[in-house]
Amino acid sequence: MRVVRPLVLWGIGGLLYVLCELVFRGRSHWTMFIVGGLCFWLIGLINEVIPWEMPIWQQCIIGSVIITAVEFAAGCIINIGLGWQVWDYSGLPFNILGQVCLPFTVLWAVLSAAGIVLDDYLRFWLFGEEAPHYYFRRDGT
Repeated sequence: MRVVRPLVLWGIGGLLYVLCELVFRGRSHWTMFIVGGLCFWLIGLINEVIPWEMPIWQQCIIGSVIITAVEFAAGCIINIGLGWQVWDYSGLPFNILGQVCLPFTVLWAVLSAAGIVLDDYLRFWLFGEEAPHYYFRRDGT
């Protein structure tokens, strides 16, 4: 079951990301299932590696960095290397090679909150892992 768990979470995350793109952007690309699933799985590992006592806002910053790094690597391969032009942030402020930008990095922090909580509850409901609990400050409150 330990091998299936990441695949299930990856699949759920990929599907949810593609659905979000379809709702907000009107289109998606099959590679977004892979990238979105990878991001969901990776941010889900935050509470597997870092103690639960880390405040949720700090987890969101880590999630945002993870998503931005994956997006940059994927963009360099998908958009620059393969030339598929799935996304282009070159018209947005503070972008790097048109693959990532500051406004979306901030958005990923907000989206990370939903992803972290959803992943934790899915792990609890589907796999019987520890019940989620969150803190807003280091002192446990």
